Amino acid sequence: MYNWRLSSKNRLIMVITEIEAKSILRKHKKIDSWFVSRYGMNLYRGCIHDCVYCDGRAERYNVDGDFGKDIAVKVNAIELLERELDPRRKRIPLIKGFIILGGGVGDSYQPAEKRYQLTRKALELLLDYDFPVHILTKSTLVERDIDLLTEINKKSKVLVSISFSSTDEEISRRFEPRVPSPRERLNLLKEIKKQGIACGMFLMPVIPHITDTPHLLDQSLARAAEAKLDYVIFSGMTLKPGRQQDHFFAVLRESYPELLEEYHSIYANAGKWGNASYEYYDQLHLLFDKIAGQYKIPRRIPLGHFKDHINENDRVVIILEQMDYILKMRGQKSPYGYGAYSISQLKQPIGELTNSLRQLKGVGPVTERIVREILQTGSSTYYEKLMS
Repeated sequence: MYNWRLSSKNRLIMVITEIEAKSILRKHKKIDSWFVSRYGMNLYRGCIHDCVYCDGRAERYNVDGDFGKDIAVKVNAIELLERELDPRRKRIPLIKGFIILGGGVGDSYQPAEKRYQLTRKALELLLDYDFPVHILTKSTLVERDIDLLTEINKKSKVLVSISFSSTDEEISRRFEPRVPSPRERLNLLKEIKKQGIACGMFLMPVIPHITDTPHLLDQSLARAAEAKLDYVIFSGMTLKPGRQQDHFFAVLRESYPELLEEYHSIYANAGKWGNASYEYYDQLHLLFDKIAGQYKIPRRIPLGHFKDHINENDRVVIILEQMDYILKMRGQKSPYGYGAYSISQLKQPIGELTNSLRQLKGVGPVTERIVREILQTGSSTYYEKLMS
C-alpha cells in the first residue's frame, strides 16, 4: 500500500492498494450501442477525480473504501489481458469489435496511471492484436498516448470520447473537483481531431436544474460544434440510493440547498437504478434533441466510424437501437428495440435468416424492411435521415 500526497494546498492523500485480478476483460451480453463496444475493462477501481455525481461509488459496484481516495490498481492486468486476447489460448476466440477503456468504476487516465502506465500497456497489446479501441475519460493525460492511438487508428480504428457535465468552468470546479477544466478538455479534443481520430463529447450526466438548463445545454453543444466533434452522447443523471445519493445530497445541501426539495421530488421513485421521473427525462431529452438539431450534431456515434470494425449482426443491432433511441428521445413510439434485442441473441449470422426474419420476436414488417436494407446496403435510408 502506498500513500500519495497530491497537493500541499488541499492536503489530499490518495491511498493506492495493489491487487491481483482474476480476469480483466468485461464481456457485454450484447454489443453496447452507446459505446459501440463488445468488451470493456477496469484497470483501476475507485477514482481520484471524485466527481460528485459519479455512480461508481454506489454500493452495487463493490468499490471498497472512499471512492475518491482509495484506489485499487490491478497490477497483473496486462498479463491477464494478453492471455485473454491471444486466440491461441481460447477455445472460442473473442468477437472482433471495439474494446472500451474507461467509465465504470475508475477512469483509466486518472493520476495513478502516471506511475503504473497500465492503460498505455493495454493499448500496446490492443495494437498488437488488432482490436479497435474506444477511450472514454475526463483526463487530459490521454494526450500522452496520441502517438499510440494514431498507430491503432491507422491499423484498425480509435474513438476518443471525453465526458462533461457542462462546459461551465465554475460548475465543473464544484462538481468535478479534480478534473481538468472544460476548456482544457475541449482543447485536447481539438488536438486529437487533428490526428484524424474521431472524437466526441459525452455530455453525461447533466445535473438537474444546474447543468440541464437551455442556456448551458446550448453552450455545451455550441462548443462541441466549434470543436467540430463527431458526436455528442447525452444522458440525464441517476442517483442510486445509498452512498451515491448521500454523497451528492451532502454537496447539494452545501451549495444548492434551495434545490433539495425539487430533487426529492424528481428522484422520489428512483429505485435501485437511481432514475429520475419519466416526466423529467422526457422533457430533458426533447430539449437536448431540439438544441442538438440546431447545431446538426449526431446524437449517437455515426455508422461510418464503426461499421467496418464490427460484424454484420452487431451492425444491425446498433442501427436498430440508435433508431429506437432517437425516436423515443423525441417522444415517438419505436418498433425497433425489441427486434434489436432478439437479433443480438442470435448464434448464427443474420444473413442466413434473410427469408425467415419475421420468425424473430419483435421483428414485424417495418423492422424486417429495415433489416433487409441494412443487409443489402450496409445502412438504412431512414436511419441516415434520423441521424442527420
